[in-house]
Amino acid sequence: MENLVSIIMPVRNGLPFLAMCIQSILAQTFSHWELIVVDDNSTDQTWEELMRFASADSRIIPVRTNGIGILDALNVGATKATGQIITRMDADDLMESNKLALMSKACVKGTVVIGMVNYFCEQGIGEGYKNYASWLNDLTVMKANYKDMYKECTIPSSCWMMFRSDFTKCGGFGSRYPEDYDLAFRMRRNALQIKPVKKVLHQWRDHPKRASRNDTNYADNRFTDLKLEYFLFDDRDLKFGLTLIGAGKKGKLIAQRLMDKQVDFKWATNNPRKIGVDIFGKILINEQTIDQSNQLIIAVAGEEGKVLRTKYTSGYFFC
Repeated sequence: MENLVSIIMPVRNGLPFLAMCIQSILAQTFSHWELIVVDDNSTDQTWEELMRFASADSRIIPVRTNGIGILDALNVGATKATGQIITRMDADDLMESNKLALMSKACVKGTVVIGMVNYFCEQGIGEGYKNYASWLNDLTVMKANYKDMYKECTIPSSCWMMFRSDFTKCGGFGSRYPEDYDLAFRMRRNALQIKPVKKVLHQWRDHPKRASRNDTNYADNRFTDLKLEYFLFDDRDLKFGLTLIGAGKKGKLIAQRLMDKQVDFKWATNNPRKIGVDIFGKILINEQTIDQSNQLIIAVAGEEGKVLRTKYTSGYFFC
């Protein structure tokens, strides 16, 4: 018998896109699923819409919470799930009709199955989103999702699937934001093997009210703090020195965090105007004179970042 797939989906005031999302799940060629929808204190007609769908299909299980936030709503949903396999869905997105069939077929214990994604928006998608989806899909095709993890989240938040036992081993949805990025790092920490499905299976909808655009839990400093903590715990090798390259906004934030944690490091810049400048009590050195045997955190974006990426292939690129 096929394993039951539990789809965990948080929603708050999701009425504009909720019906389309659920209809894309109902249209799946794979039918052995349950949808745990956690309504996190919506003030529109989301709950009534959920009850309408649930009354027509017993696989849809609405749960109500009191505005505890996306992460806690996800964890509530996980406790209600009864399936052997876990996946996540966002209430403004769409599944391709073969998504659950292809991903569940590929899913075995000790792995995380990842599908390809596409962004869409009624007003059109900007180049940044297109480039991110293309980069992410390339990593997935090459089974290289654990590469470049410090640049961006390399596992699409609603296009992964794993056995419940592996999900539990990783700590479930966890307890910190950004929750999808945190889970991706824990997948790597627990050595889950990447199993790609080389097809676009998930449609990410971009719109002005999307949580990642508006929720302070997804502010840039949250990402930097998360990345730095995983670097220091999982990748920092104390046999080597540490050098931070970059003294822009991101570099300064990383430097402050390293100082707060009393981590010893050299601070280098590729900007001639900043060489020798004192920032936060540290004198910036010339990037061209650094000890390349050190571990390198590189916080330089744009074309200059591309040059450094070629030069320091073993560096940890934070942007």
